[in-house]
Amino acid sequence: MKKGGILNSQLNRVISEMGHRDMLIIADAGLPIPQEVERIDLTLKSGIPSFAEVLRAVLSELEVEEAYVAKEIKEKNPQTLNLISSLIGEVKFITHEELRELSKQARAIVRTGECSPYANIILISGVTF
Repeated sequence: MKKGGILNSQLNRVISEMGHRDMLIIADAGLPIPQEVERIDLTLKSGIPSFAEVLRAVLSELEVEEAYVAKEIKEKNPQTLNLISSLIGEVKFITHEELRELSKQARAIVRTGECSPYANIILISGVTF
């Protein structure tokens, strides 16, 4: 049995299989997930787990080279943007429609119980060397 870190076997597997520049999306409960993309559904009920909890856990195990969020988050959910900025630093902004289009190329999408607007992030994996 694994002692700590991310215990969800599906999420663990995806993170360990990711290569340089692969995309992992952490999404709120409402983001549409394309059928062709692996869905890792962590949702238990509204708000559980939160976007923040999942993002922190993933960042503890995944080397991130860059990140993208929908520019709409600036106006509609500034508290989540502040959290993201505090954990990642600089992020790049795209439209929500661009984020949805890019989601078709993701290695996987992690669905959280988050029910606040635009709480979605594309993480681009980096390398540790």
